[in-house]
Amino acid sequence: MTTTDNQATTPMFPPQAHGAAYSIKRQGLNFSNCDSEPVHTPGCVQAHGALLAVRLADLCIVQASDNALAVLGHSVENLLNRPVGAVIGVDGERQLRSLLDGQSLERNPLYLLSLPAGRGDAGDAGTIDVTVHVIDGVAILECESTGRANAAALGEGVGADHYALVKKTVARLQTADSLLAFCTLAADEIRAITGMHRVVVYKFHQDGHGEIFAESKRTDLAPWLGMHFPAEDFPKPARDMFSKIWLRPIPDIAGALAEMVPLINPDTQRPLDMTYCFLRGVSVMYTEYLHNMAVSGSATLAIRRNEQLWGLIACHHYDAPKHLPYQVRAACEFLAQVVSLQHNAAEDREHLAYRLKLESVHHRLLTLAGRQGCVAALAADAASLLDGIDAGGAALYLDGQWRRVGETPDVTALAPLGAWLSESRFGAKMPPLYATDCLARDYPAAAGFANVASGLLAVPLSRSGRDLILWFRPETIQTVNWAGNPHDKTMVAGPNGPRLTPRTSFALFVESVRQRALPWTLLECEAAAKLQQQVLELVVDSAEQRSTLHAELANSNAELDAFNYIASHDLKEPLRGIHQYAFQLTADAALRDHKDRSKLDRMVQLTVRMDSLLESLLHFARIGKSAKTLELVDLNEIVAEAVEIVGRPAGEQVELVFPRPLPATRCHRGWCREIFVHLVSNALRYNNAVPKRIEFGTIAAAELHPRPGCPQGSRQHTIYYVADNGIGIEAGYFSHIFKLFKRLHGRDEYGGGTGTGLTMARKLVERHGGKIWPDSLPGKGTTFYFTLPDGDTGA
Repeated sequence: MTTTDNQATTPMFPPQAHGAAYSIKRQGLNFSNCDSEPVHTPGCVQAHGALLAVRLADLCIVQASDNALAVLGHSVENLLNRPVGAVIGVDGERQLRSLLDGQSLERNPLYLLSLPAGRGDAGDAGTIDVTVHVIDGVAILECESTGRANAAALGEGVGADHYALVKKTVARLQTADSLLAFCTLAADEIRAITGMHRVVVYKFHQDGHGEIFAESKRTDLAPWLGMHFPAEDFPKPARDMFSKIWLRPIPDIAGALAEMVPLINPDTQRPLDMTYCFLRGVSVMYTEYLHNMAVSGSATLAIRRNEQLWGLIACHHYDAPKHLPYQVRAACEFLAQVVSLQHNAAEDREHLAYRLKLESVHHRLLTLAGRQGCVAALAADAASLLDGIDAGGAALYLDGQWRRVGETPDVTALAPLGAWLSESRFGAKMPPLYATDCLARDYPAAAGFANVASGLLAVPLSRSGRDLILWFRPETIQTVNWAGNPHDKTMVAGPNGPRLTPRTSFALFVESVRQRALPWTLLECEAAAKLQQQVLELVVDSAEQRSTLHAELANSNAELDAFNYIASHDLKEPLRGIHQYAFQLTADAALRDHKDRSKLDRMVQLTVRMDSLLESLLHFARIGKSAKTLELVDLNEIVAEAVEIVGRPAGEQVELVFPRPLPATRCHRGWCREIFVHLVSNALRYNNAVPKRIEFGTIAAAELHPRPGCPQGSRQHTIYYVADNGIGIEAGYFSHIFKLFKRLHGRDEYGGGTGTGLTMARKLVERHGGKIWPDSLPGKGTTFYFTLPDGDTGA
């Protein structure tokens, strides 16, 4: 069966579906989008070689390319379902079985043997090199015509020469002191090994377009160094392919294709996966593209970094096809892996000082956060964010607040940007880093602040993605030299309608690009990702420590509450006895002189005070043990009840001020009333003003309002306050006023008291999950703020 007969007798296939038969020769002109082409299952091979698919169980041929007669001297009809030994001989079949048993051939092509020249129809194909690998349960044999007359020519002499070349190349690469020098050396060495006319290192940018980063060429060729190529010139399926393979040779751009027979593997009912085949058929789009570049033969090598495709080494030959023998390809594959491993080290050598600076600054930030036991400590030294990564400005979002340093968008622009990042870029299945040199491309609103933030590097500081560190770079108007107009997308008529065709012009096209910043380097992205990971580890460690401490504290508090309850309850009984005996003695006034009577009166007073202290201690213990029941309560009613309980001092003027009605909130009604009772009682007791003024108010979470002294984490909740115009409190005593039985004045001053009111208030607020704190100036008055998060309605 000849190729012409095969094309004439086989009907046109419909556009390829997943798992369906597909052939470049039949459907290669149907695509209007290169991303839809199934490049891994082309259904064809390059016709300078033949391909056999062999069943592993019995080593029988299940598929063969339709040029088998021309290359191997056997027609397809005579090969299908026959042992592979019919082609490679009995000894060859034994070698194949031994290689399959002894080597890992899964997706790993290895040289098997060489077949003598003169086997094919034409008789001039020369020696045939056979390589083999296994995929999807099938052994794939690639039989490639080399043009050599001697089947032993792959032996010692040529192989030893290439080993020496590779060894010398690796040694030279290790001397490069910059990434550019390294890539230029790599291009020079691969050109020397392959004999190609031009070798370029092609670097991918963040938006997918490529740039010629280094070049080695024949002296008469026009330079491409610094030229840019649009992302469409290298579609996604091809990029995905190079994340799996190291080398893609195309000896003859104008060479014919040979179709697999049958197109579908009869055992698996699937098309043959040729991802790892050197002979894999070439996309019509790609051969047209290279033809438009006047390229006759090519080879492309992958450069990977951290399992990601960093770039390519593209080798072009002009004037005639260029076949690379197996040993040259093996040398190139090895060098591609060496380049991938070492080019990161070359860049590290170039940027060593910068890396050390980044590590030092970030270590200082983490040390500060570690000492204070919380991520919020980063905000205390936000300026250090600019000491490390080279940026025009930085912003830190923690606990609902933005902290900025340098040139950044204003807060009104940062809020929606942060929300977009949290929702669109830092989801559960998205990478924990976002870097772009053109923010407006992904986030159109950024066009409004491109002058300060065309570039953005962002990492989340929490699992939710709400807490963020952002670094900004300003717009840098760039001149980009394109190889042809990147905006041309020419369509031509195809068998099934219009199809995309590659550009025909690669003449210099200069474009001025706005809303772009200097791109973030891989080093900077890695430093940001490392900082983010270390911060998250710090958060986890702090959370574990807090959890342990919380459990220990809860246990201690439970024991203390139990002790308080038992002690206060049991002590009251003997105290009552002392009080009764003292009272009885004072009643017998005739038996005691004035001095003795005064002592007995004092004893009675002390027992009354002791009883009051024990009652307060008992009440404090009950609060810790009582169940918390929340209900929706009108705080205006609660305050009115509290004022009625406290009562107004006789003959004194008291003003109660409400700037606006208090909201309803979910709380424990009795506890909430008691909070206000203690605060109102303090506001009246420690107050000499005329009139005495008490203000009751709230600050909504989203409200622009001062919150002096507000603790971390309380800003996102509604804040309630009670303010007075009393004697005030020195700031140095703020930490003392909530201690049990602690009074700042003498026992009988300002009406006396047990010193438990504010302690009770704090305990009741904390039972609601809240915080309470003062703000005060001596002689000016005091304001107590508190939150009730457990029932916060956000009113």
